[in-house]
Amino acid sequence: MAFASRHLLGLEGISAEELLYVVDTAESFKEISERDIKKVPALRGKTVVSLFYEASTRTRMSFEIAAKRLSADFVSLSASVSSASKGETLLDTARNIAAMRPDCLVVRHGAAGAAFFLAERLDCPIVNAGDGSHEHPTQALLDLLTIREHVGRLSNLKVAIIGDVLHSRVARSNLHALRTFGAEVRLVGPPTFLPPEARNWGHVCYNLAEGVRDVDVIIMLRIQRERQGLNFFPSVEEYARLFCLNRAALAGASPKVVVLHPGPINRGIEIASDVADGPYSVVMHQVTNGVAVRMAILFLLVNRAPIAAETEEAADMPRLRRSAG
Repeated sequence: MAFASRHLLGLEGISAEELLYVVDTAESFKEISERDIKKVPALRGKTVVSLFYEASTRTRMSFEIAAKRLSADFVSLSASVSSASKGETLLDTARNIAAMRPDCLVVRHGAAGAAFFLAERLDCPIVNAGDGSHEHPTQALLDLLTIREHVGRLSNLKVAIIGDVLHSRVARSNLHALRTFGAEVRLVGPPTFLPPEARNWGHVCYNLAEGVRDVDVIIMLRIQRERQGLNFFPSVEEYARLFCLNRAALAGASPKVVVLHPGPINRGIEIASDVADGPYSVVMHQVTNGVAVRMAILFLLVNRAPIAAETEEAADMPRLRRSAG
């Protein structure tokens, strides 16, 4: 089994076997980040370019660290300092970058479908680092790795996704991935944050205590004010009173529940500090796993070949462990 896609644009339609292949590959890369010299020659001589039209800390930085740990050259471009600020279109900017022959283009854009748009028109592999409210596939992949590490499996899970589902690309990518593994998903939040089609995705719940009852995994979502043209709730104080995940709400979940958040965290609004920093939180593990997942994606898409023990670089590469979890 291998990851068959030329691009990573979203997780909708990706098989469980392919998802596991990426997660297993990422797990094998984690050991590299524990070394004194955190670098292998897997992508030596390759060039990875990131093109971000939206602000980012974790995603952008982890892609850069991932590329450099694989010995690739990494070039980062922000729209605010590019010719886009002079009126150049996304396509013209991307075509100019592609003409310089990069080996991979990592794109974040505020418009849903931007990565698909470029994949149809450029020759190099495209990685979607978040497109509007559509998908954020590498975030869901790192969430899968984190869940499997801390829960021990990806099958037969009860998962609550809480907050701004309407605007969340993280929620959509996680929904595609978790449902592929047969998870029971609950979507929790005020009615204005749950789109009408949410009932086709999972159980809709407007009460936090009911939503987290007996779940194995809680995925908290950030309130995305930058995507909201209108007020979707009366006040921050009211939202926090009803949907902030605190110790009292957490008491109804499984005793071994794990709490995830894609960041950045709005403390005291979506999640209380004693939960974000508490024993059930795996937020920092998500950040660590983000580097490993993005190493795996860059390796698989740029190399377009499976890891083989007989290759010359195998001595520097961790072994691939396959587990359905």
